[in-house]
Amino acid sequence: MTHRPAKPAHRIFARTMRRESTDAEHRLWQELRNRRLNGMKFRRQVPLAGYIVDFVCFEKKLVIEVDGSQHAENEKDLVRDTRLKESGFLVLRFWNDDIFNHLNGVCDRIVRIAECLGKSD
Repeated sequence: MTHRPAKPAHRIFARTMRRESTDAEHRLWQELRNRRLNGMKFRRQVPLAGYIVDFVCFEKKLVIEVDGSQHAENEKDLVRDTRLKESGFLVLRFWNDDIFNHLNGVCDRIVRIAECLGKSD
């Protein structure tokens, strides 16, 4: 599936979401921004495959979602993850509590997974 430009409404909504990020998203963003995490370039609140993803590294085709309690056993998230996977992206999901209480572990996991994605067969 090729990357299609986002609809103007999605771009506007993504811009709003960047301004109104959750505390957990903001905290993780401080670790991801400016290539701080292992030199990877992440963008935040990006329209992708008809959705707005919390964070994406296009180089690694890696999407990171930060979830609150509203995402527990959410069927829509499964559909969304499947669609993103069909577009060639791997989706990692972390709970807000993990961001607040285990940020180093979250960052370590992101780096480990990204290193695996970067290896050629």
